[in-house]
Amino acid sequence: MIYETAAEWTESANKRVLLFGMSGLGKTRASAILRGGGWFHYSVDYRIGTRYMGEAISDNLKRQAMTVPLLRELLLSDSMRIASNITFDNLAPLSTYLGKPGDPAKGGLPFDEYRHRQTQHHDAEVDALLDTPRFISRARDLYGYQNFVCDSGGSICEVVNPDHRVDPVLSVLSRHLLLVWIEGSEAHTADLVRRFARAPKPMYYRPEFLLESWDAYLAESGRMPGAVDPDAFVRWTYARALAHRQPRYAAMAANWGIKVSADAVARVQTPDDFDALIAEAIDRHASQAA
Repeated sequence: MIYETAAEWTESANKRVLLFGMSGLGKTRASAILRGGGWFHYSVDYRIGTRYMGEAISDNLKRQAMTVPLLRELLLSDSMRIASNITFDNLAPLSTYLGKPGDPAKGGLPFDEYRHRQTQHHDAEVDALLDTPRFISRARDLYGYQNFVCDSGGSICEVVNPDHRVDPVLSVLSRHLLLVWIEGSEAHTADLVRRFARAPKPMYYRPEFLLESWDAYLAESGRMPGAVDPDAFVRWTYARALAHRQPRYAAMAANWGIKVSADAVARVQTPDDFDALIAEAIDRHASQAA
């Protein structure tokens, strides 16, 4: 780790962290608090949705608009523009593009197209993560930021191999940042499942996990692929995805970084609170490794 002791962290004039864990456990909230305290906030999902998938997202919006005669005429005559308004706090354009597989009458995508978009997201996420060191330098050299937080997406554990000692993504990230897992409890997991059931959102899954889940759902539901309710499938898959991701997050923390509890992160109100939380976690990690 780039900070071996709590003192190294506390005394460093250049604090750099990457927060990872399930969406909804406080990564973006903590990053926003740090941003308000003079840290540079690099959002991986924002980078994906603008730099790497922005054109695909915009083209998809235009494709939908072209089905409406009035909008088609305006687009063809260059009389209007269509673009997504993605922000750190609103990633809906990216989620909408990823979509859900199933019945097109219910907004579903053909499974092959869904898999294609999943592959696009995988490649974009890897590229956005590997951009992090360049943004550390850019934040310092161009804007004068000394401290840097990388707000990673919930699917980071799906695009790395935490048990591979020379994983090409984690090797780069760990040389430049302290990797911090925000670990949720069983109560957090149950709450995330309830929230997802109310408003199911598209997600990225590892290809083998997705195929296995899709085949299992088709067998259990008895439906043909084109008749699957897209929301029902992603609800069914979500709890499985949480269980699938948990050991991958744990391996990332064990082999590449440290962990803090989601409850502790929820109590953070200032950058000083965050500094103290990380110092305590580094000390705990060092004592456990001794």
